[in-house]
Amino acid sequence: MDWLYFLELFLSGLTKGSIYALIALGYTMVYGIIQLINFAHGEVYMIGAFTGLIVASILTLLGLNTLSILLLASMAAIIYSAAYGFTIEKIAYKPLRQAPRLSPLISAIGMSIFLQNYVMIAQTSDFMPFPSLIPDFEFMEPYAHIIGSPELVIILTTMVVMIFLTVLIKFTRIGKAMRATAQDKGMAMLVGVNIDRVISMTFIIGTALAAVGGILTACHVGQINFYIGFLAGLKAFTAAVLGGIGSIPGAVLGGLVLGLTESFGTGYISSDYEDVFAFTLLILILIFRPAGILGRSTTQKV
Repeated sequence: MDWLYFLELFLSGLTKGSIYALIALGYTMVYGIIQLINFAHGEVYMIGAFTGLIVASILTLLGLNTLSILLLASMAAIIYSAAYGFTIEKIAYKPLRQAPRLSPLISAIGMSIFLQNYVMIAQTSDFMPFPSLIPDFEFMEPYAHIIGSPELVIILTTMVVMIFLTVLIKFTRIGKAMRATAQDKGMAMLVGVNIDRVISMTFIIGTALAAVGGILTACHVGQINFYIGFLAGLKAFTAAVLGGIGSIPGAVLGGLVLGLTESFGTGYISSDYEDVFAFTLLILILIFRPAGILGRSTTQKV
């Protein structure tokens, strides 16, 4: 039935878009604070997936149940990826804060290439199977032909994360410090905001979210390799720009729009052009609304 096929494509697009949104949130948070595109962010997403695989393999040998393995592997991936985010900021970006804007961008690309090759050498260049750790929910059985438990978990996780980040930034002390830093770093320092701590916390939160996306995607797809972060990072960056980079709701909206565009494009036209749909949409947005869907145009003082 046509409506059933449409619904399947819609839910598939929501799932894919939710994954993009989880990664895009890290891009948009970092850009909102220090106006830097962290191109190594996709590689942290990949490292989170590999960390989850290693921990899950060990816990499986110890005989733990699936849900416990998922929770413990996710926690390990979040902590490990957050440590990577903190370290990357200190090594690759902090020394270049006063440098021309092109310098940290080149540093980010270099860090991305380094992490790809580091994981390829430390692990393997082949695809590795990833266990399906998300349990099947009984109430989902009548709808299993339309949407499964992994898809539902991915969509709900993205919504919860967006709400959490919105509350964090609007109503907490660290959130107010982030907003102050994003608005005027010099003035924020004068009123006692620790800029270094705020930037480090932003990287930690963003990379932790990337790890969550890596684990959920790996459970959903069933395999990983060292290169999965590159294309996912590009798509997530596209989503952040679509929604309005620097805006948390915009990152989620951009991810969902991108995911739905790819899903319906591949479903009704051809799967060969999946990436073409994504980047064509990016070009159109940049031409007709450069600030993104929810972004606001700003004028730069000179």
